[in-house]
Amino acid sequence: MITELGHFALILAFLVAIVQMIVPMVGAHKRWPGWMAVAEPAASVQFLLTGFAFAALMWAFITSDFSLRLVVLNSHSAKPMLYKISGTWGNHEGSMLLWVLIVTLFGAMAAWFGGGLPPTLRARVLGVQAAIAVAFFAFILFTSNPFLRMAVPPFDGQDLNPLLQDPGLAFHPPFLYLGYVGLSMAFSFAVAALIEGRVDAAWGRWVRPWTLAAWVFLTIGIALGSWWAYYELGWGGFWFWDPVENASFMPWLLAAALLHSAIVVEKRESLKSWTILLAILAFGFSLIGTFIVRSGLLTSVHAFANDPERGVFILGILGVFTGGALTLFAARAQAMEAKGIFGMVSRESALILNNILLAVSCFVVFVGTMWPMVAEMFFDRKLSVGPPFFNAAFTPFMVAIGLAMPLGAMLPWKRGRLGRAAWALRYAFGLALALGLLAWAMQTGRSALGPVGLFLGAWVVFGSAVDLWSRTGKTGSLARLFRLPRADWGKTVAHAGLGITIFAIAGLTAWEQEDIRVAQFGQPFEVGGFTLTLEGVEEVEGPNYLSTMAQVRLETSGREIATLTPEKRTYPVARMPTTEAAIDYRILRDVYVVIGDEQAGGGWTVRTYVKPLTNWIWLGCLLMALGGTLSLSDRRFRVAAGARKLRAGGVPAE
Repeated sequence: MITELGHFALILAFLVAIVQMIVPMVGAHKRWPGWMAVAEPAASVQFLLTGFAFAALMWAFITSDFSLRLVVLNSHSAKPMLYKISGTWGNHEGSMLLWVLIVTLFGAMAAWFGGGLPPTLRARVLGVQAAIAVAFFAFILFTSNPFLRMAVPPFDGQDLNPLLQDPGLAFHPPFLYLGYVGLSMAFSFAVAALIEGRVDAAWGRWVRPWTLAAWVFLTIGIALGSWWAYYELGWGGFWFWDPVENASFMPWLLAAALLHSAIVVEKRESLKSWTILLAILAFGFSLIGTFIVRSGLLTSVHAFANDPERGVFILGILGVFTGGALTLFAARAQAMEAKGIFGMVSRESALILNNILLAVSCFVVFVGTMWPMVAEMFFDRKLSVGPPFFNAAFTPFMVAIGLAMPLGAMLPWKRGRLGRAAWALRYAFGLALALGLLAWAMQTGRSALGPVGLFLGAWVVFGSAVDLWSRTGKTGSLARLFRLPRADWGKTVAHAGLGITIFAIAGLTAWEQEDIRVAQFGQPFEVGGFTLTLEGVEEVEGPNYLSTMAQVRLETSGREIATLTPEKRTYPVARMPTTEAAIDYRILRDVYVVIGDEQAGGGWTVRTYVKPLTNWIWLGCLLMALGGTLSLSDRRFRVAAGARKLRAGGVPAE
């Protein structure tokens, strides 16, 4: 009964979304307040109905309702409760329902917190957001219905993909979708502004919180996915430039560019056209990511391999929204005249450089991701574009961004002097250079990647700290430092997080050590200053899997520091093996051990890595997300204050 009610609620939400898409837009065009006012309650009702439908599907997974086809294909009665819940979105149909739920959530939040927006702009934003929801409601109901019943329910289900039965992957998709779908709000604001023919500083101030929230969620989602790949897949890496990884990384790059260009619109009323274009492209790349994952074009552990008809439907959504928005953008380009004038050396110019580097780096990733598919489709050639290409083509842009970031942040608006900004950063540069030279002197016979990465990361971190301190004035004090706006602190923390991530990736790549051998019981071996001993291997039974578990003693300087238990698991229901690495996590390094197969001549294959600074990658990502959250809290306060002033002073002229 609950399942039928959930299906019915989904259909009702679809109908409400159609009403919200049409009525407020007509009202905004005709200046009819009653019709425009329909958008807000419709957005709330749409979210509540979709939330009920999603809760009904989740309840079916929790209770193992095997009369539902989706539960049969993606669950099992012996599965732990966490993975029964995450099984709700660990499949194509359920994840699309989560996608639509988040679309309606953002629309409802725009209705709840958009009181400071001009009525016509608010109505049009909610109308465009509803149009996005209509497209995906139609996709779900007509091609991917999660509420289909089984004619003859089986006794038990077929289980969820074992690789997805992990805490990291349980929380990774919701955060990633919050980022993907959050960019739909920036898109809705851009299209609404194009329809109105007006982009001003207020628009830049309104669009920034939504973009910042999406960027924060994308950062967390990408970090969770990277962390999962590191410890779960057993190959010891945190990023493989997989097409599905790239599908989330490209919108992240464009969202970062959009954040910085929106600052210029808000502060100087410049870069209007470029900012609108970025808002369209950022959400467009989110749709491209959805198409890559769900079209069946590729096979990946991250992908939902489905029939091409669904891919064509998503491609149609991509074409309608992105193509339609770009057409409207071309038609309205003359209405977005820039007002602010600035010199070649200014913060505006630095932000333009930031945007160019981020946008071009996104284009590089896009070409590398799509070119094998294009070559196979049009030239009948099978090509592989892997990490060597991406590392060589993408890294220079990140190096350039890292070098320019501290200088750009120190430049004043409108007009500045590069020499003055560089002089203010002299101590930060000297300290970063000293750290890089120290790393160079301490390492022997290795590449310059580690020292250069340390210099670049330290330059970004120290430069951010100098920029924050400079905002306390000539007579800076700690009391004034802690009274600075949260947006200033947020920028510093986020930039420092990027610097730490840059250094950690460079250090890991340069200083990692690897060892693969056949280990015999009780015979110690050395890897990177550590002594490891395979003490035993036993068969262990888990909740819904069978495991071959090894015990490896880890020592340093004759002192035992850990007993590691790498595993090889087999899930009988899914008939799929997985590798569970054992990792000794420490602040400055990880020792990463993977057990392989038993050898005919005795012993077991053991793969060992010593990975320096790995945890600093996740620390840097967390700091970036924390910085964004700090800025977001400050920005919400300012928007609310602006709304209060607007209400106090009256409604602006349309």
